[in-house]
Amino acid sequence: MKKTVLTFLLIAICFNAVADDFGVDSALRATYENCVGIDEALHDMKVLAGINTAVSGVGTGLGIGATAVGIAKKNVDAEIEEKFKTMEALCYSASGETEIASEEEFIESYDNTLRAKVQVNNDDIKKLDTAEAEEIRRLNEKSKKLGNWRTGLLAGNTATNVAGAVISGTNKVKQPLQEQIQNCISAVKSLSAAIMQAKISGEDVSEATQIESACKEFEYVDVSKINDRATGGMVSSIVGSGTGLAGTIVSALANSDKVRTEDNNKEKNLNTAANVLAAGSTVASATATVFNASQIKAIKDVARVAEQCTEVLK
Repeated sequence: MKKTVLTFLLIAICFNAVADDFGVDSALRATYENCVGIDEALHDMKVLAGINTAVSGVGTGLGIGATAVGIAKKNVDAEIEEKFKTMEALCYSASGETEIASEEEFIESYDNTLRAKVQVNNDDIKKLDTAEAEEIRRLNEKSKKLGNWRTGLLAGNTATNVAGAVISGTNKVKQPLQEQIQNCISAVKSLSAAIMQAKISGEDVSEATQIESACKEFEYVDVSKINDRATGGMVSSIVGSGTGLAGTIVSALANSDKVRTEDNNKEKNLNTAANVLAAGSTVASATATVFNASQIKAIKDVARVAEQCTEVLK
């Protein structure tokens, strides 16, 4: 009877040891199946986030350039206006008449026609009005070029914001990857429980413990930050693309020959609006750049754990 009981206990102990070994092996396989591959998906996301940061950075630079050019154009336009006022005063003083030539008339026929109109006879004034007219013409050409540059820079800023919005909208942790990370966490928990059982039986679980230690860090990473940063970057880029597009249209309209020659006040207002929109688009691009850069950090935090886990599993 005693011999039978002893035999039964020995069989039970052996069966328990085999069950424990099978439990650890099964948990290790589940951990491998659910945890391997996460690092590759995150690597691709990190690359895209880096590209997006560069794209939005370029957009910020273009926006800064458009704003700076717009301010330079505003200063040139103010200089033109001052010079024209000076010429009007000179013409009025020399002629004694109240009729003053318009700016466009003055620029187009600044020499003999204008002097005949105001009946200027003083040689010094003749030389002065010709020099001023040439300077106004030069400044007018400069203003036109600056306006074209601003429009082009705003168009470039708009394009980068559109690209940034598209990349941010797609560069998120999607449902399959979220599920894989959760499954990996669950598998590691099962592995921890199997290791504890195996330790009771006195089994060597050093390799399994190393894997469990590396992969359990998934519990402490915040994957939601990746998507939050992506959403922030997408919204900022959408705002930037809207203001950039509006600024491009307004800038082109302000710099059109029709507006420049027919309505000075309208031109001023449109130029001011274009500069404001350029500044707004620049701020939006800069904000998107910050979000994209912070997304890289959030991805790196998760990727570091994924790389460590994959390394020990392999």
